[in-house]
Amino acid sequence: MYQGQSIQVRRLDGDIAELCFDRRNDAINKFDRRTLDELRDATAAILKDGAIKGLLVTSAKDVFIVGADITEFGANFARSEEEIAQWGIEVNKIFSGVEDLPFPSVTAINGLALGGGFEMALSTDYRVMSTKAQVGFPEVKLGIFPGFGGTVRAPRLIGADNAIEWIAGGEQQKADAALKQHAVDAVVPPEKLRAAALKVLALAQSGAYDWKARRAQKKGPLQLPPVETAMVFETAKGLVAARAGKHFPAPMAAVSEIQKGAGKSRDEALTIESQAFAKVAKLPSANALIGLFLNDQLLKRKGKQYAKIARPVKHAAVLGAGIMGGGIAYQSASRGVPIIMKDIADKALDLGMSEANKLLAKQVERGRLSAEKAGATLAEIRPTLNYGDFGHVDVVVEAVVENAKIKKAVLAEVEAVARPDAVIASNTSSISIDELAGALKRPENFLGMHFFNPVHRMPLVEVIKGARSSPEAVATIVGYATALGKTPIVVNNCPGFLVNRILFPYFGGWSMLLRDGADFVKVDKVAEGFGWPMGPSYLQDVVGIDTSHHVEDVLAAGYPDRMAKTFKSAIDVMFENKRYGQKNGVGFYKYETDPKGKPKRGPAEDSYKLLAAVQPNGTRDFSDEEIIDRLMIPMVIETARCLEENIVETASEADMGLILGIGFPAHLGGALKYADLTGLARFVAKCDQYKSLGKLYEPTARMREMAANGQSYYAP
Repeated sequence: MYQGQSIQVRRLDGDIAELCFDRRNDAINKFDRRTLDELRDATAAILKDGAIKGLLVTSAKDVFIVGADITEFGANFARSEEEIAQWGIEVNKIFSGVEDLPFPSVTAINGLALGGGFEMALSTDYRVMSTKAQVGFPEVKLGIFPGFGGTVRAPRLIGADNAIEWIAGGEQQKADAALKQHAVDAVVPPEKLRAAALKVLALAQSGAYDWKARRAQKKGPLQLPPVETAMVFETAKGLVAARAGKHFPAPMAAVSEIQKGAGKSRDEALTIESQAFAKVAKLPSANALIGLFLNDQLLKRKGKQYAKIARPVKHAAVLGAGIMGGGIAYQSASRGVPIIMKDIADKALDLGMSEANKLLAKQVERGRLSAEKAGATLAEIRPTLNYGDFGHVDVVVEAVVENAKIKKAVLAEVEAVARPDAVIASNTSSISIDELAGALKRPENFLGMHFFNPVHRMPLVEVIKGARSSPEAVATIVGYATALGKTPIVVNNCPGFLVNRILFPYFGGWSMLLRDGADFVKVDKVAEGFGWPMGPSYLQDVVGIDTSHHVEDVLAAGYPDRMAKTFKSAIDVMFENKRYGQKNGVGFYKYETDPKGKPKRGPAEDSYKLLAAVQPNGTRDFSDEEIIDRLMIPMVIETARCLEENIVETASEADMGLILGIGFPAHLGGALKYADLTGLARFVAKCDQYKSLGKLYEPTARMREMAANGQSYYAP
């Protein structure tokens, strides 16, 4: 009946039309402009054939439809708010065309039906779902909300409270939850899905199911008494606002939009949806979050390219059994890669095994893991004091003390006993990979693999290429990091690599703020209000003042023009007074252990007395804007330098490194996206306001050139 590149329609027995989503030359179905056009044309073809008495909607892929084609968002959302709203109205006419067909319709949901895919299913009268499928509205994670009728049909089907929870939460829902909330009408095993969907359709055709009443329910106003309506929405607003926070406006916008459309007919409510959708689509947070999704897709594509030349990693080893070594061992074992953990002392091995056991126990306690599975995982970590089985491992991760002399000795030692083709990686956070490679006979098999602490929680792994690291070695470590559930980003060797090199100019701006009299507590509050998970002083305490002091020295030597120490800093004072932060209970703040065993931050008034010694002009108040400018400008400029010097290949990878490695505010999309959102011309002008502060605030020549030419780091 209809043949397109994404949709085919064929006639089944009983005058039923089967509309099948089967995107040509693609593993998944998604709604791009072409598919939407085909859905309109296919619906018209079905309607034109006056003999059809029922519609079955299916997918020929393993998923149903994963949602809209996000690569089209950039061009779509670059249009005016009025144009976006009109686009939404036109698209919604396509889905309403399916809903308005003069006979019953059923969707067979065989796999993921997310966003626009689930909205497609909601446009039919009934839904039958496979036990292996999942549905949901993930749009808020992109800074938007459902725009293909989801905010209209979902509340009328599952109730306003449930719809708000699904839409504002953005989580995927399994089949049992979907059935319980009446989002679907039946759940069956995958092999029975098609037959069950056809049976539901037959029952509707026979009159056993009142499909006209179901359709009227979706097309009319929300059936809630006024008092109950007010209670549902006002309660929801409080809960959603508290959960989403001020930097993520889409969930609250969705609640308000659902409320405005609650008393309207379907078509009136769809118009309200399209207008509200257009407003959130134009927000900077949507721009940033959509950008992060596309950046993540880029990393996944690069990972697949590396996988083509990576050597398989079936067994691994870690050298050093402290908290870091134990964390790496846990991560490897829990992801199915057995690992040897080697140290020179039983006490250290006990600490490493204790760390792994503690992490597994937490998983059991939370019901995510059975005790038997936890025991089996722990058994995949083999502690040892010797190199006996190192000849069988594919990858060795060195995680000993951050001392170049010790690392070189250990690396040379392990190379002598490892297989000739084994890849050896150092978990150094600051020492040059090329310097460490000098201790090895096979430097082509050596590179950096920088985990972030705590290993089990932090998603980023920096894979650092040395001058002589082979492509196969790099690909193997990328593959191993991916197998561990981490996101690897490949960078070239330089002092501090990517993330620490960019983080410490941020700390440099903070040090100058404190030197010039800023209150460290206020600076933290302003930074946290801006979107950072913790302010710079608190972050220093978490990182460890001694660790930070060491890395500061490394970077000062590496970049003396802008990171050399020219004054005694707050870090120096804390270090001299052995206030190392959380690790010994006092830094800028004091720490006590809460009932769950976690360090709890409290005030430390004596910090002000210590800091007074490095505030030559006393204290003064700074505006929030100046605090943010002085923190952020050095970080953005250093990120730009890393890109220009090819330390990192793309702006996307640079920004993802900061998002995943140090918790850069997601609603701003990373340092270079932040520069774009600010506008490079405006950003460079801000830099010039602070030029008296020195080289950290001096934009690169390339940044000035881009600003003058109206360019940006990301395509509009």
